[in-house]
Amino acid sequence: METKNWFQTWFNSKYYHVLYKNRDENEAQDFINSVFGKFEIPTNSRILDLACGKGRHAAYMAQNGMDVTGLDLSLNSIETAMDNYKLPNLEFAVHDMRNPSRINYYDYVFNFFTSIGYFENLKENEKVFQAISLSLKKHGYLMMDFFNAEKVIANLVEREEKVVDEIAFYIRRNYENGIITKHIQFEAEHKIYNFKEQVQALMPEEFEQMAEKAGLEIKEKFGSYKLENFDNKNSDRFILWAQKK
Repeated sequence: METKNWFQTWFNSKYYHVLYKNRDENEAQDFINSVFGKFEIPTNSRILDLACGKGRHAAYMAQNGMDVTGLDLSLNSIETAMDNYKLPNLEFAVHDMRNPSRINYYDYVFNFFTSIGYFENLKENEKVFQAISLSLKKHGYLMMDFFNAEKVIANLVEREEKVVDEIAFYIRRNYENGIITKHIQFEAEHKIYNFKEQVQALMPEEFEQMAEKAGLEIKEKFGSYKLENFDNKNSDRFILWAQKK
C-alpha cells in the first residue's frame, strides 16, 4: 500500500481548515488587488491559481473578470470550492502541481501563500517550475509567494498553543537539515490527532536557479503583500515575479 505524504493527509483534514480559519482574507484580497493594479493584468486573462485551497482567491479573481482555473491536491478543498463558487469563468480540479496542466495555455500562474517546498526531495520543486513553465504561454508570467526563510529560521517560535473553535492545538517547531517542521497535536471528538507540516527552507538563490532551469526569467522580487522591495533580513515574504522566455 502506498504511504501518503504528510500534505496529502493534513491538507485533506477538516482540522487543517479549523486551525487556519482566521487567516486574513482582506489582506489576501488587497494583495491580489495590488498585483492586478501594478502589472495591469487585462480582463479575461487566463489565470491558473495553483494550490488554490478552497477557492476563495480564485473566485475573487474570477469575480474581477478573469478566466480562472483553480487546482489543488486536496479533494476536500476542491469539492468545497466547486460547491461554493459557481461562475462561468471559473473551474476547479484536483491536480498535483508537479504535473503540467494545459500546455501553453495560461497568461498568468499564481502560487500564493507558501504552497511549494513540501516534498522530501528538492528535485520535486524543479518539477513544479517545469510544469508551470509548460502551462504558461510564451512570455506569460508567474507569481510565486513564499516565506522569507532566513527571517523565519532566525525567529522560529519553538512552542505555541492556539485555541480555535474550542480545540487546543499544541504546536512545536524545529529547523534541521534545511527543513522547517511543525508538529501539531490536538484532541477533537474524543480522539487525539498528530499531524505535521514540513517545508523546505528554500532560499532566494534556489528559486532563481529553479526558475532559470525552467526557462523563466525573474523580473522582480518583493518582500511583502504590499509589494515592497525584498530584504533578506527583514522581509516577511519572498515573492518572485517571473516571465517565461
